[in-house]
Amino acid sequence: MKNEAYISLGANMGDRVQTLLEAIKLLNEHEKIRLVNNSSVYETDPVGYEDQDLFLNMVIQVLTDLSAEELLEVCLEIELQLGRKRLVRWGPRTIDLDILLYNQENIETEKLFVPHPRMLERGFVLIPLLEMNQDIQIPNLDKPVQFYLDHIHDKEGVRIWKRKNGEDVFALIES
Repeated sequence: MKNEAYISLGANMGDRVQTLLEAIKLLNEHEKIRLVNNSSVYETDPVGYEDQDLFLNMVIQVLTDLSAEELLEVCLEIELQLGRKRLVRWGPRTIDLDILLYNQENIETEKLFVPHPRMLERGFVLIPLLEMNQDIQIPNLDKPVQFYLDHIHDKEGVRIWKRKNGEDVFALIES
């Protein structure tokens, strides 16, 4: 598979961890998508609309033969399949799948912006992303990702929930 993508996952309704697992399973079952890495799971305070339950967030790395737009369509289909309803901006959701990075491309279409336009403002994205790859590069940025994380004010709202490695192991779907 020729394309590398990083996808953030978030859920704060229902069985949050089961929903994350189901979303990953559905992505990995797609014939043109293969899961290659995942972060730990973090419990995070809501951002934007704050009168809602805590989120579980994580980031995954996939390889895919899909274009960025095709990958977006698959993500949107999975959100619908898992009960996502877009009622309140930044509001409660069963699942949210956002493409953070796609290769080292800058993409701006009517439906898709990559790199994700708000990723550098969100600890719940940067912390798991850096956990997986300390050397990750964001297209057209001259500073390391850690610089942006150091300047985020809501980092304290991001807490480890299930570790990928260690005593509290979070094992994903077997490939």
